[in-house]
Amino acid sequence: MIDYLIVGAGLFGAVCARQFADTGRSVLVIDKRDHIAGNVYTEKIEGINVHKYGAHIFHTNNEEVWDYVNRFAVFNRFTNSPVANYKGELYSLPFNMYTFNKMWGVVTPEEAAAKIEEQRKAAGITEPKNLEEQAISLVGTDIYEKLIKGYTQKQWGRECKELPAFIIKRLPVRLTFDNNYFNALFQGIPVGGYTKMVENMLDHTGIKVQLGVDYLEDREKWNAVADKIVYTGPIDAYFDYKLGCLEYRSVRFENELLDMPNFQGNAAVNYTDAETPWTRIIEHKWFEFGKDEDGNDLPKTVISREYSSEWKPGDEPYYPVNDEKNSALYREYRKLADKETRVIMGGRLGEYRYYDMDQVIAAALERAEEELR
Repeated sequence: MIDYLIVGAGLFGAVCARQFADTGRSVLVIDKRDHIAGNVYTEKIEGINVHKYGAHIFHTNNEEVWDYVNRFAVFNRFTNSPVANYKGELYSLPFNMYTFNKMWGVVTPEEAAAKIEEQRKAAGITEPKNLEEQAISLVGTDIYEKLIKGYTQKQWGRECKELPAFIIKRLPVRLTFDNNYFNALFQGIPVGGYTKMVENMLDHTGIKVQLGVDYLEDREKWNAVADKIVYTGPIDAYFDYKLGCLEYRSVRFENELLDMPNFQGNAAVNYTDAETPWTRIIEHKWFEFGKDEDGNDLPKTVISREYSSEWKPGDEPYYPVNDEKNSALYREYRKLADKETRVIMGGRLGEYRYYDMDQVIAAALERAEEELR
């Protein structure tokens, strides 16, 4: 018998495993994939750390979390400054004075604010009822039409008028020339990639790891080996979908290794028109300034085109669809989970919520602390 079985070797599971092992508990981590690190997994191709499940940029204002991850990795100084491509026109993201100048020719914050207000009034929006109205009230009609509408409808597979306003409320809008997408004290990418960071978390004499293991296929066997279980898989799958399936958006990636040093000159370029089938292209080498760990320039590059799609069983679930229907269904599953005395459910899938990486780590630290008390 061991003290804790951790189902899932992503961030939530790895942090819990480390916290338990550091206090003398015995831990077994299992994952149905053939690798650790969950969706933050990076694999090395031609010296480039490729983010296999989409771009992950660590950012946080939580000093405790920042101190924690720095135990296991050295972070570079990467700043997220994506570019929007609308039919060949390039705009700065987040929306800032560079964006407003390119769109309208304005040169002062006062002029930009006046233009946004003029377009908001012309649209007749007072209390935004959906994503479209919320976006127009934040940045005006022109920016909504060129830089938000097409991208968002590709991302979610729904008309902007059908999406809730809260999705766009976190969108950064600045009347300054600040191209840093995240308004965070701490930001960067682990030198050597996220896989190396999670390897360091799990590098403990009290932790064993088994990969290629599907817990749900033989849960009785696995439940018998531990006193308690930390489960980070989909909450509806744990209960055999007895109340129905929760909905997600999924993402498909098309990767290319190119025999050139520079494809687009930036880590992320969003394609915001409706006609381009992909939502964005990631050029992974620019997360680490185009260099390897020894500081040498990399002669090749790897790009990933991202295609958003409706999730179906068998696809990888990425973004919870937190509308009223799915939120109500999750609450019913949560009631069932709360009755499980030996099982702790956590993480993006276990809690059916969108988590930034720092939020996952903070939640895991808090949950582990509660458990150890």
